[in-house]
Amino acid sequence: TESKYRGHGGNLKTRSTELGSAVTGSSLTAVLLASSTVKNSIVHSSESRKELAKQATITKEERRAQIDGRHRYLISRLADGIDLSEQQVEETIISDDKFQLIEQFFAPSGLKKLIFFYQDVLQQKSNALRPDGSANNLPQKKLFITMGSTEDFTGTCAFFLRTSDEVITASNVSQEVNFGMFDCTNGNILQGLEFFLSQITIPALKSQQNWGAVQEGLKNSQIQEFLYAVDKFVSTLSSSRQNIEDKIQLAKVDIDVYVRNLQNPSDYIAAG
Repeated sequence: TESKYRGHGGNLKTRSTELGSAVTGSSLTAVLLASSTVKNSIVHSSESRKELAKQATITKEERRAQIDGRHRYLISRLADGIDLSEQQVEETIISDDKFQLIEQFFAPSGLKKLIFFYQDVLQQKSNALRPDGSANNLPQKKLFITMGSTEDFTGTCAFFLRTSDEVITASNVSQEVNFGMFDCTNGNILQGLEFFLSQITIPALKSQQNWGAVQEGLKNSQIQEFLYAVDKFVSTLSSSRQNIEDKIQLAKVDIDVYVRNLQNPSDYIAAG
């Protein structure tokens, strides 16, 4: 009998050992599979990034090959106005997702305006991680093409305007396209617009000699009325801006102090 129980005990120990080995082996297999999956995911992610970088490089070089005298005119104006090198402006333009807007601007009866913003944009730095491992977004000056309606304007705006519906060529770009800028540092767009109109636009209009079909130029009554209207607009703009900047800040009032002792309708009437 004793040997019988010993036999059963030995079998139980053996089975227990086998079961533990099976469980351990199963767990190890799961860990190895998970590790392999993660490694494959990292490899695929790395390959995807390399492929995207390769495609971006190809796209940039294709766009660089398209650059001609028209683009060079825009690049030189932007470089002079924003104080960047022409090479920096070129690299920015050919890397921009809205590069096609430039071609639409040059086309016959194309876009009437082409807008660039130069301002602080949050840029994710791969080597600037917080202690918890999350990305640290840092503000950095960036020049980019915009439609003007999707991004907040907080820096410098540079714009090109067409004067006709003719196709823009390398030979006529300087005559058919006007360039301008105005500053909106810290988001003060009204002050930037006021400066642009009062210090650039109005002086340019008042010194203009050729007014097209109007032979009398500045002596013409309609031209004088137009300049007076622009002056009046700038004056109104300036006054409105100052009123906004000097606005009264209302303090928050703890209303509980006043309504705490109001118990019945007559109390509310008396308080009113």
